[in-house]
This record gives sequence, structure tokens and C-alpha cells, in this order.
Amino acid sequence: MTVPAPEGLTDLRDPRGRPALERLGRDTWAAALDYLYDEALRRPVGTDTVAERRRGHLGEDGRPGPAPVQPRGVDEVLGLFRTRIAPFAFNATHPRAFSYFTPAPLPIAVAAEGLASWMNQSVDLFATGPTASLVEEEVIAWLADAVGFPRTSFGVLTSGGAMANLMALAVARDRHLRRMLGLRRPPRGSELAGATVYTSDQTHFSVARALGLLGFPRSSLRTVASDEVFSLRADPVARAIARDRARGLRPFALVATCGTTNTGSIDQLPTLAQLARRERLWLHIDAAYGGAARLSSRDRGRARGLEQADSVTLDPHKWLGQPHDLGALLVRRREDLRRTFHAAPEYYRSAGPDQRPLNWVEYTLEGTRRFRGLKLWMSWHQLGTLGLGRLVEHGIDLAAHLADRCREAPDLEALPDRPALSVVCFRHLPGGADAARLDGAALDRHQDAIQLALARSGEGWLSTTRLRGRTYLRAGLVNGLTTAADVDQVLASLRRLAPEAARAVSRPSCSRVTVRPVDG
Repeated sequence: MTVPAPEGLTDLRDPRGRPALERLGRDTWAAALDYLYDEALRRPVGTDTVAERRRGHLGEDGRPGPAPVQPRGVDEVLGLFRTRIAPFAFNATHPRAFSYFTPAPLPIAVAAEGLASWMNQSVDLFATGPTASLVEEEVIAWLADAVGFPRTSFGVLTSGGAMANLMALAVARDRHLRRMLGLRRPPRGSELAGATVYTSDQTHFSVARALGLLGFPRSSLRTVASDEVFSLRADPVARAIARDRARGLRPFALVATCGTTNTGSIDQLPTLAQLARRERLWLHIDAAYGGAARLSSRDRGRARGLEQADSVTLDPHKWLGQPHDLGALLVRRREDLRRTFHAAPEYYRSAGPDQRPLNWVEYTLEGTRRFRGLKLWMSWHQLGTLGLGRLVEHGIDLAAHLADRCREAPDLEALPDRPALSVVCFRHLPGGADAARLDGAALDRHQDAIQLALARSGEGWLSTTRLRGRTYLRAGLVNGLTTAADVDQVLASLRRLAPEAARAVSRPSCSRVTVRPVDG
């Protein structure tokens, strides 16, 4: 049977097929630019509800249909992208999409993704990705230098912070806890009982999930309250450790955060590092977001203390203009990583005793991995540390601008009032001082209503979060295309939409408030 070869699926062995591939490249790039300028820069999100989008994409029953049977031409397939995908995406490139931590990707990084896909390297064995393996080694060394780790350190690129945190805690269990318990092999099962890990109430959810996946009982996790600016301090952690030791438990790890997802807060890293050394705890710092500050000569002091960790999580796809996905785990001692994840099946053997390749499968939980390092490698070459650092500084400056606007205006309230990095959590107070007449639940509903109204207007996008039991708007400012004028425009849109949002809040206590736009 002859398999049909529709347009664009050419035999790469025949050089006469190159024109068809060149046309595919031109048409694909044109579709990408049409998306960028016609959709991504037009509005942050579409106006459909979740149910409407499911029906629009999947059909009236909202369920996926059967796979295509007949082949289609490239033009038709790209047409499907233009009509069914591009108009309905979340557009993180839009300068008023104050997203979680998704930046506008650098063009050089996007180009690198295409090159990496064509090369299709499997970065698990040196033999299946020799140059890719060395590029990853370079990028890891650059990240380790930025953090301040010694030359004995090492690391691996991951899908993101959740995978890096899981791997870091696996290393802490198999290397540090094993040494503490005096075992000849990594601890498992009942040997994990009584081991305790300390985090703050702002720590990323992936830490608790990782401990569960690694076999620790729920009682292993100690959540310590953060302070008034959502930062974890050493004193309450020290008290929790002392209580646990008195009960015969075994404190073995401390997870601190440099740039929390919720508020962008930074834990008191230097004093926590001192505590970890004194108590002989493994110190892991989740710096997935805030670790990028180390690339800025102006703001690197905000991430002071990373160099004292045993392991660090970084996510270049959060603040350095990298397309998803690209995370990293760094460890102070290379052998800790290798001894935790070493794998040497017979089919991975080397050709001879003089062959000592860098097989990344020995250093990571993953097997097959794509050529993630190329985009950051090319971006770093194009922008240099100076240019990457300026991306960070730009976000910090925008957050300071938004926080200033909140302090100046009677209808806005930020918490905390001075951001640690580039996240600002704030509330709109309808009517300014009159908002005091709203009960807390009504004011919470107002934030949800105004967030939804802003999204549907197409004028901007904010997420929401909960802080100390109350609802706040959350602006994550990591987009290099955003300007101070965009920040001001989002605030102006919120004020214009406030009456509509107030009408959506149905409690009687809210209906008594006269909502007036407040100049700010």
C-alpha cells in the first residue's frame, strides 16, 4: 500500500524537495507573525467563557471528536491554526497581560526552538546529542556562576520549577538524609518517618506534592507562618526545629523561596542559610522566579544568599524571555546529583575505557529530553548578561511604578505596599474611602468581578489571589514589552469598569455604596 504524501511532506534525501520546505518555512513564519500582530498584540485573552470555548473548539457536546483520517495539505493545516487556535490563545506577549510568569518570548529564543526541533536531539546520551549535551553543560555553568556556586557544582535543565523541586528533594532524601541516618543505601518506607522539612505558608505547592511523591508522610512537612511582608524569617523556623528535636523527630531539610508565586516575596535567605548550617539541614532555595535577579548588577543583592544553598531551582522561562519550557536545578556537589539519578543499563554502555561521555540520563529523573538549552544559549549570546539583567530591572521598575500608583490613590491598596520584585498584589476600593462600608466578602467579590470585567474588555489581564483570607488582584510584570503607560492604562480600565463590577456584586451591603471613579 502506498501512503499518501500530501504537500509539504517531502523526501529530505532529494534536494529537489527543498523549495517545498522553504515555502513551508515562509508560510509558517507568516502565520506566526499574523498571530503576533493580529491576535497577540490586539488583546490579552478572548472573551469566551470556558464552556463557550469548549463548544467552539470541540463541538456542541464539548468532547474531542475522532482523529483525522484523510491527509490535508499544508495550506489547509495552517488555515486551521489561523482559525481555530490563534484567535483564542492567552496572549502573554500583549503588554497589558500581567500574567503569572509568562513573558513575551525573545525572537532569538523562538528561532532557536525551531532549530532545536529540526535537530531533534535526545539529550539523555552523549551519543544521541553530543553538541546539545555540551551546550547544556555550558548553560548550567553560566547559571551556576550567576548564583555564585563553586566550580564543583553542577545541574540539569528541567521542564520547570515543579520538576526541579521534586528532584532537589529527592537528592536531599537520598544523599543528606541517608548520611544523617547512617544508612548504606537511600532511605525508604518507614525510614522516612520522623524526618521533617520546613517551609513557609507562601512556598510553592510543588514542594508538598514532591514530598508526597517521594514517600514522606504528610506529617513531615512543617509550614511556618511568614511575616507581614510574606517573607520567611529564621527565628520561627528555629523554634519549630527545637520543638521537633525535643519530640525526637529528625529535621533534615529547609526549603526557602526567592520570589514567591503569590506575592514575589523573598525569604530571609542569609539568616536561613546560617540556621540550616547550624542545624545541619539541607537548604534548598526555590528561586524559580526571583533567581533571575542575580543577572542584574543593580538588583542582584535582592537575591543575596542563593550562593549558600545546597540546591537551587531556577526557571529561565519565567523572566528571561524564554518560551516554555525551561527550568533548571543546580546542586553544590555534582556527585550528589549523579548518585541520586545514576542509570546505566547495558544498552547505554560506552565504546571503550577511554570514552567518558557526559550522559545526562545519569543526572536527571527524566530520560528523553529535548534540546532545551539552545534557546537560552543563543539568547545569552545575543543579549549578554547585561541584556538579560535589564529584562529583570525593567520588571522591577514597572512593579515599583504600580506600587507608587497604589500609594497615591485612595481607591487602590497594595499588599505589601513595596514589592520585593515584580509582583504587585492590590485591591480596587470602589468609591475610595466609602469602600470601608463594604463587608469583606463583598469587597472580595468586587475584585473577582472587576478582574473578569477587565479580561472581557480586552484591555488588560490580571490574575487574582488570596492573602490573609482576602481576595486581591495580582499583577506579574515580567513582559519586556510592557511600559509604565500600559500599567496606567490598566488602572484606568479598572476604574472605568468599576461600576459594572459593582453591579455584579449582589449583596445588599454593596448596593448601598455609590461607586465614583477616583482620579489617580
